Amino acid sequence: MRLLIRNANLFDTASLSFVGETTLIADDGVIVSHGENGTADVEVDARGAFMMPGFIDGHVHFRLATLDFNKLAHWSEVEFGLAMGRLAEQTVERGFTTVRDLGGDVEGLMKAIRTGMVEGPRIVRAGRMLTQTGGHGDAESGPRDIPTCACEMRHTAFGIVADGPDAVRKAARHNLRDGSDFLKIHVSGGVASPSDPLESVQYTSAEIAAVVEEAAHRQTYVAAHAYSPESIQMAVKNGVHSIEHGNLVDAASAAAMKEHGAVLVPTLATYEAMNVFGAKFGLPQANLDKNNRVLEAGIASLEVARAAGVTMGFGTDLIGETQSRQAREFAIRAEVETGEQILHSMYVVNPKLCRLEGKIGTLAEGAQADIVLMQVNPLEDIASLAEADALSYVIMGGKVVRQP
Repeated sequence: MRLLIRNANLFDTASLSFVGETTLIADDGVIVSHGENGTADVEVDARGAFMMPGFIDGHVHFRLATLDFNKLAHWSEVEFGLAMGRLAEQTVERGFTTVRDLGGDVEGLMKAIRTGMVEGPRIVRAGRMLTQTGGHGDAESGPRDIPTCACEMRHTAFGIVADGPDAVRKAARHNLRDGSDFLKIHVSGGVASPSDPLESVQYTSAEIAAVVEEAAHRQTYVAAHAYSPESIQMAVKNGVHSIEHGNLVDAASAAAMKEHGAVLVPTLATYEAMNVFGAKFGLPQANLDKNNRVLEAGIASLEVARAAGVTMGFGTDLIGETQSRQAREFAIRAEVETGEQILHSMYVVNPKLCRLEGKIGTLAEGAQADIVLMQVNPLEDIASLAEADALSYVIMGGKVVRQP
C-alpha cells in the first residue's frame, strides 16, 4: 500500500528542526521518498501541519495492566489479554508507535499485534524482570515456604526471583532464550513494592556482573531499576547500560553514569499519576509516602543529570489506567528542559536503546512510516503535546490509525 502526505512541515531528527513543507511517500510501511508527487492508495493533505516521527516511550509495562494491585494478583490470563490489548490500542492512538517494555510477559500481546488481532505499538521487551528475594520485583504476596536450597527460583508473569550469581545467570539465559531484546534487573527499592525501602540496595556486584556478562554474550545490554546513589553507582560500575528512574541521583552517581557511558531514563509522569490516583486504587499509605519522595525529587534529578552531561532517554512507567497520561511526560520535563532536549531524548537516544537506529525516530528514507501530524510547533511549545487534541493524524507503518 502506498501512502502520500502533502504539504507537511518535515521534522529533521539530525538537526532537531523543521525544514519546510514537502511531500512524503511510503510504500508498504516504509518511507521511500521526499518531494515527489503522484498518486497513492491513501493521500493526506497536511495543510502545513508539523510532521514528526511517531513517539517513542522508553519505559512502559503492558503487563502491569491495572493500578489495582489486588486485581492484578488474581486476574486470569484472559482478563490480562483483554486489558493489555486495550492499553496497546490506546497507546498507538496517542501517537506512541514504538515502546520499550521494561518487564513482564508480553509475548501474547506481541503475537496479537503481529497478526492484526489488535492494534498496538512496536514493542521492544525485557521480558520478565530479574529480582532478589524481597526485592522490588518480588511480586508474590503472603507467607512463602522457606527455600530448600540457595539455587531455588520463583517466577510470575512479571518477574523471576533469583539469588546468587549462578541463579541470576540462569534467569538471564532463560529470558534471552525466550526472546528478550535486553534484560532488566532491580538494584534498589521501589514505590509500588510493599516491603523494600527506596534506599535499599538490591543485588550484589557479582550478581550484576553475571547478568551483564550474559547480555553482552548476546550483543545486548542490561537496564536497572534504581533510585539511590549507591545503587546507581554499583550498577554502572558493573556494566549496566541504562538506569531507569534515578530520582535520587546525586552529583557523584551522575558523574559515575557519565564516566561509564550509562543512559538515564527518567519516568516522571508515573509519580504524578500515582499521587493523583494511587489512593483511589488502594495503594497503601506507605507506598504513597514513598511516591511523594520520588515525586518531589524528580525535576531536580533532571537538573543534576544534565549538569553532569548524562545522556537521557524518554519514558513514562505509567501503570494500567494511568497510561492515559502518557503525554504528560512532555509537559513535566518542559519545566526544566527545552523542546530540543526532550525531542533529542525521544528521537535520538530512545532508538539506540531499542536498537532500531535509522528505523524509528526519523522520517528519513528507509525508516518505518510511523508519523504524527500536529498544528502546534512542538519546538516552541512542547508542553502542548500533553493536550488530548494535540495530534491530528497518527500513522503507524503507513496505516492511518487516527485522523480528524
